[in-house]
Amino acid sequence: MFTASARSPCPRGSEVTVHARSHDATPVSGGGLDGGKEGASDIARTPGIAGLSDNQFRRLSTYIERELGIRMPPAKRIMLESRLYKRIRLMKLEGFEQYLEYVFDPAQKNGELLHMIDAVTTNKTDFFRESDHFDFLLRRLLPERYGDHWGVRAPFRVWSTASSTGEEPYTLAMVLQEFREQHRDFSYQILGTDISTQVLERGRKAVYTEDRVVPVPEAMQRKYLLRSKDRNSRLVRVKPELRSRVLFHRLNLMDEDFGIRELFEVIFCRNVIIYFDRENQTRLLRKLYRQLRPGGYLFLGHSETLAGMELPVFSVAPTIYRKPE
Repeated sequence: MFTASARSPCPRGSEVTVHARSHDATPVSGGGLDGGKEGASDIARTPGIAGLSDNQFRRLSTYIERELGIRMPPAKRIMLESRLYKRIRLMKLEGFEQYLEYVFDPAQKNGELLHMIDAVTTNKTDFFRESDHFDFLLRRLLPERYGDHWGVRAPFRVWSTASSTGEEPYTLAMVLQEFREQHRDFSYQILGTDISTQVLERGRKAVYTEDRVVPVPEAMQRKYLLRSKDRNSRLVRVKPELRSRVLFHRLNLMDEDFGIRELFEVIFCRNVIIYFDRENQTRLLRKLYRQLRPGGYLFLGHSETLAGMELPVFSVAPTIYRKPE
């Protein structure tokens, strides 16, 4: 059974042991900083606001990589300016010099980092993204390994390490619920973590526009999504039965200790390590390996690989790896 800290209320029927640390910081939401389409940024259109100087960019990029593990090459400079400018405008500051004074003020104790995370992280995600992973889970992993004998086992635990606004963990919940309909003794729990408090809150609410759920098969939409009685509303919500199986918690994948006692049968860490340098990739993957049960599975994104990582796992399908028993 999962048990959550007091700061992370746990939905009924879904408990995870996550022990809070003093700074309470957290992976990237399905990715890190991307190029986006900010272009020349809002700064160029605002008199009196200068762009980041070379020194300011170095300080911020070093800080972001150290705290979040996200690489910040010069090619991301304009995008970083644009996103942080919105934060500067909200704070009514005069420019980047004043903002950096605020960021690096010892009295802040990393408080601004929490807001910077929401400003600069990318939350690209979809229901059933890279759908062959979910096919593997439903049609091969679960039937082959567990069959009809799950009733004597502990709950099947899955960790979505970059859960963003909830599409990935709720996709997992739909797939696991499909298996449960054929195996009534089967029980499951899902942990969804992310670095952004904003996206975690959206995940907990589980409300999406109709266009967001298009990838969900129609049969699953009918079973697992609620539609508004207002015919003009284009919003849907994940049913309580699935919401109760998912715990969302804030976590920093760069932390040395995740504070999670349980081991997982499956860990999804997809489209995350591509934003880290090799050293941080290796460090993260070793920590995730320790959170896997013997025989557990690690899922990476289609553009990611463990080649050269020297992690003691074996490949069972493209970007799917298994820990030895």
